[in-house]
Amino acid sequence: MAQAKKIGMVLLLVFVLYTIITSPARAAELVQLGFEGISNAAKAIGTFMTGLVK
Repeated sequence: MAQAKKIGMVLLLVFVLYTIITSPARAAELVQLGFEGISNAAKAIGTFMTGLVK
């Protein structure tokens, strides 16, 4: 099982590097979207927690 996880991580790394090298603008867009998603999720959790406290 550990071997499969290691292979999966290597394949993911190769895919990420390939994407960055072949299309850096698209890769930057994807990273920005990811950070926006994380930011929105954190804001939503903050709003939820604030609502619980009130």
